[in-house]
Amino acid sequence: MRGAALEVLRAGALTTVQDLGRPGHAHLGVPRSGALDAGAYALANRLLGNSPDAAALETTLDGVGLRALAPVTVAVTGAPCAVRVSGRAVAWGAPVWLRAGAELEVGRAESGVRSYVAVRGGFAVPPVLGSRSTDLLSGLGPPVLSAGTLLPVGPAGPDPLRGADASAAPGMPAELVLPLRPGPRADWFEPASLAALWRTGFRVSPASNRIGLRTEGGTPLIRRRGGELPSEGMVLGAVQVPPDGLPVVFLADHPVTGGYPVVGVVPAGPALDAAAQARPGVPVRFVRAR
Repeated sequence: MRGAALEVLRAGALTTVQDLGRPGHAHLGVPRSGALDAGAYALANRLLGNSPDAAALETTLDGVGLRALAPVTVAVTGAPCAVRVSGRAVAWGAPVWLRAGAELEVGRAESGVRSYVAVRGGFAVPPVLGSRSTDLLSGLGPPVLSAGTLLPVGPAGPDPLRGADASAAPGMPAELVLPLRPGPRADWFEPASLAALWRTGFRVSPASNRIGLRTEGGTPLIRRRGGELPSEGMVLGAVQVPPDGLPVVFLADHPVTGGYPVVGVVPAGPALDAAAQARPGVPVRFVRAR
């Protein structure tokens, strides 16, 4: 619907606009960015019949409050949470129609970290380098949401197919298991330390963010080589080891280069989606990728 928009009433702890990100610009020093939980983001758009790259909102822990300025249809996925329209409980993980003036309240995550709020037609904020994603590292894209922000909605496509998707609330994993492909700098670490990596348990650190999942509490990896490593390109899922020896898993807003050795890479997919939802204190274990 042309002219439709949503007004931010409550911005929450950290709510940003995200889509599929900006791949292909690393040579310009531009990170990929995009939705951290790619599966939950994709589901929200499928529920509404949106294009796969339609921009949605990514909330952090305590949701967001919005007012519809024209009739729109929305869907909330990702971290399970209470969803209300003008005080009335409505479905999570399903299309919900809002009349003009209705207030959508996306509540605190009951498990996980990040919820996704999609609108039929997508959020039509101006793109930057082909993406509407907010990049916290480089500052590209729309600013972090604040109360009073107006979010225009793009024209809706064909009606979504009823029953085309079923959404079950994802359970909070008791342990985050991350498949790891060793390299390219595994040879910078003591062989015994590398062998211990598969047996050592870590925890998600409270310092984790959209840039990377930081770990704590495990046995630090020990270098066999000293000195500095020249900066080299980083990819999504790269596991960099800073001087404290505790692995950092790079997520969507990761830098494009880094100077600490990368012990391995977690392939993009369900494991990185789970990393986006892992709260501080959740156990982390690395396993060899098959």
